[in-house]
Amino acid sequence: MTRLRWTLTLTVLLLLLPAGLLLRSPRPRAEGLERLIGQAALLQSFPAAPERPVPALWSQRLGAAQARRIWRQQRRFWWQFWGRDGDGGAFLAYQFQVGSPLPPHGIRVDDLVVVAADPLAKRLLQDQLKLAQRQRRGLEQRCLQRLQQEQAVFWAPLGLGVMAGPAAPLLQRFQEGCLSLELEGANLGLAGEAAAASGLLAAPGRALPAVVPPPLPSELLLEWRGPGLEGLLQGLLSRQLIREPLSARYGIGDAQITMLRRVPFVLRLRPLAQGPFQTGLELQLAVSGDRRPWNQMLAGLVEPLETQGLEATQSGSKALAATLWRQQDGRVVGGWRWVLAGSGSTQLLLFLGPEPPAATPAAATPVLNQPGLGASMQLRLRPAALAERGLLPPELPKPVQLASQLSLTAVPAAPGSALSQLTGRLQLQSR
Repeated sequence: MTRLRWTLTLTVLLLLLPAGLLLRSPRPRAEGLERLIGQAALLQSFPAAPERPVPALWSQRLGAAQARRIWRQQRRFWWQFWGRDGDGGAFLAYQFQVGSPLPPHGIRVDDLVVVAADPLAKRLLQDQLKLAQRQRRGLEQRCLQRLQQEQAVFWAPLGLGVMAGPAAPLLQRFQEGCLSLELEGANLGLAGEAAAASGLLAAPGRALPAVVPPPLPSELLLEWRGPGLEGLLQGLLSRQLIREPLSARYGIGDAQITMLRRVPFVLRLRPLAQGPFQTGLELQLAVSGDRRPWNQMLAGLVEPLETQGLEATQSGSKALAATLWRQQDGRVVGGWRWVLAGSGSTQLLLFLGPEPPAATPAAATPVLNQPGLGASMQLRLRPAALAERGLLPPELPKPVQLASQLSLTAVPAAPGSALSQLTGRLQLQSR
């Protein structure tokens, strides 16, 4: 009995002692990161790699000697972020080390040291952190977990606007979100989620396998497929400068816009080797049902285009009629035509630049169906080729600008949800 009592006592101690230690010393995590994410337009996490050279940002913010010393002591993650107040430069954040003095322009944020580019940026961040902080929930909380546990990037609407530049109005569905980054040989795997509004509380959707489409062929610079033009038009039509001329000059009012919002589409950019245009733009629409409203809309464009000095020529049969618009020198600058698609249906192709080559029925199919979730949106592009022509926003990260291929697929987290699940791949090395 005595031996049994000692065995029971020892077992209880072995169970309770570790539990007590865990309660007194919980697993460390980046508590300060929860406060910083509310101030960040763009925030990136990086795994510690003390065996590698010191990153340039560390040397810039800490000085060469201090950067080397602290860099060698890193064991988990570090972060860089840009604030929501504009051009304050990138902030550096890393785990606070007991006994280590704060560097110039550095502040303590819970368990982190944050180093600003200059005294003004430091003071602005300190003032913002004094304000009441709301608890992170939903999408922001899940993004916070990614940033604490793996290499990832988080963006807020301001960060997306800076990176995307003129293309930002086309990305209204992805205003806030995050992506986990995983190096796979010469490719960078992307997986995450994004929302049409900041601070979305929606629950995550079910996990989906990564969709890896084939590389974009050399005859295209960009291809964007989607279930409806709603996402593209939302940002553009919120601008009065665009909305009013469409209605007053071209007769595209509420009825036509409603019709456009719902139609599945394929948007393409095609490189041009000669002529005044760098690229040709194509928008193919999967028109279903009665074609008369579409023909009426096209007919309403004739007079406004003729007043701009363009001349129309028509060709083809009644079912597959094509209209080409030419300048006075005879050069084709745009037009539209009805094209054959899969299962014998016809689709409407609108284009700017010279008339594009005929597409195969498979290439004309815009919709990508996900069982139980509806249609997804898929973007494929060749970033380096776009950057070479000055067509890529210059604020995008250098690895993106130098990549030969980028694909990204967005699937609704649930039918009708404002939350999208994202998967993609970035090919880092040109072939």
